[in-house]
Amino acid sequence: MPRQEIVIIDFGSQFTQLIARRLRELQFYCEIVPHTKSVADLKKKSLSGIILSGGPYSVYDKNAPKIKNPKALLDLKVPILGICYGMQWIAKSFGSPVLQAKVREYGRTEVKSISRSDLIPSINGKWNVWMSHGDEIGSLPDGFVLTAVSQNQSPAAMEDKVRRIYAVQFHPEVSHTQYGMEILKRFAVDICQMESNWNMGMYLAEQMQKIRDQVGKKKIICALSGGVDSTVAAKIVDEAVGDKLRCVFVNNGLLRKNESHEVMELYEKNLKLNVTEVDASAHFLKALRGVADPEKKRKIIGREFIRIFEKHAKGASFLVQGTLYPDVIESSPPPHLMVGKKVSLVAHKIKSHHNVGGLPSDLKFKLIEPLRELFKDEVRLLGRELQIPEKLLMRHPFPGPGLGVRVLGEVTEKRLETLRAVDAIFLENIRAAGLYSKIWQAFAVLLESKSVGVMGDGRTFDNVVALRAVTSQDAMTADWYRFEMDFLEKVSSEITNQVKGVNRVVYDISSKPPSTIEWE
Repeated sequence: MPRQEIVIIDFGSQFTQLIARRLRELQFYCEIVPHTKSVADLKKKSLSGIILSGGPYSVYDKNAPKIKNPKALLDLKVPILGICYGMQWIAKSFGSPVLQAKVREYGRTEVKSISRSDLIPSINGKWNVWMSHGDEIGSLPDGFVLTAVSQNQSPAAMEDKVRRIYAVQFHPEVSHTQYGMEILKRFAVDICQMESNWNMGMYLAEQMQKIRDQVGKKKIICALSGGVDSTVAAKIVDEAVGDKLRCVFVNNGLLRKNESHEVMELYEKNLKLNVTEVDASAHFLKALRGVADPEKKRKIIGREFIRIFEKHAKGASFLVQGTLYPDVIESSPPPHLMVGKKVSLVAHKIKSHHNVGGLPSDLKFKLIEPLRELFKDEVRLLGRELQIPEKLLMRHPFPGPGLGVRVLGEVTEKRLETLRAVDAIFLENIRAAGLYSKIWQAFAVLLESKSVGVMGDGRTFDNVVALRAVTSQDAMTADWYRFEMDFLEKVSSEITNQVKGVNRVVYDISSKPPSTIEWE
């Protein structure tokens, strides 16, 4: 029996994969496809429903994403849910105007239900949602009923029960939206008539079979970093193809204190992977000499990783990477680096991750990226399925470019040593205070600027370091961690007393958005 699925048509939203993630949490199978996917191809699927994502454009923009045959899509006779841009696209496709909003709505916004809805639960009074739009629906298309309005009296939800087409201006997939999960569940269960029967074990089995089919008898090389993502990716491939896989751990000189030794010990003792260590510290530092621009640094690091893997490939045709979906979203890579057309063609680039937008265009390997559609916590769930030790699974995320993007400006060995010492003190204190598992990611950043200080009654002109700690569920949004002041005072004192060349410590209290988690 064909498996039921919801197809999510991607119009370029930064939150598109969050829709899929929420449906997976509810144990519904779903797939993201680009807006260029033909209606004829969609008809070949066992469609239970369609979700139209948000996007960064106005429906009237010249480059706005379009579906080639909108009438055919709307006539598929399967339930459709439009979100944000998806709602405006539905209105425009039925001939209704989409106008510049009188009041743009971004972030937390109050809405009010004004009529009974099959999609929105019965709610007394007002409730909070997450909005991100500058346009709004003018008049409703024929057959639609307005079911909710925002605090600015802008249309917030509408539906046509006869044609089973529903739309919301807010983002139910974002955790800040009250009742968001219930709305998605009602769409899947009550409207699409789906059964909740999909899980990560099924995802793992599917990925392993996909890898076997893709690889055949050819050899594979895996880029191991010591982090959660590359380790889980390696273990999936190892389980799928066994001795066809050879792993390479590259010490690029941009690792934290003692990390190279700890990582190799972990791989050899706990995971029994076939791993070769390559010390390329001098190579990377030479390539980065004189480079301060963060995008250039990421691209150089990505390029040099690939060159090293090519050198040690020994006949391998495939390269395994632990790429996650947040990397893909922020990088928005060009079409020649898209894998399986899972990347939005219209999403805006935030920064190039070394393993996505930083890859060279003359890449000689075919990529295997079994985690490309997942978030960090889902990767950890897969890791538990594979019985990877919890100590490794719960490590804080560490960027592929390592300290190369935490040393702001030019990367030198001296600046790296300073940052390693600061970072070690910060993390040691976090662990000692029992806070490590409560924080998504914690690290130090060495700034380009210096500051005047006084030590031993003498003037200093030394480095400034920033400490950063955030809480998050998926790295798409993040909030800064509220340490006790006594804790920050202790850490600051230890850093300035023990790390030569640092006379000022600051704590970053920026959330994402507007900031990213990493500084570069």
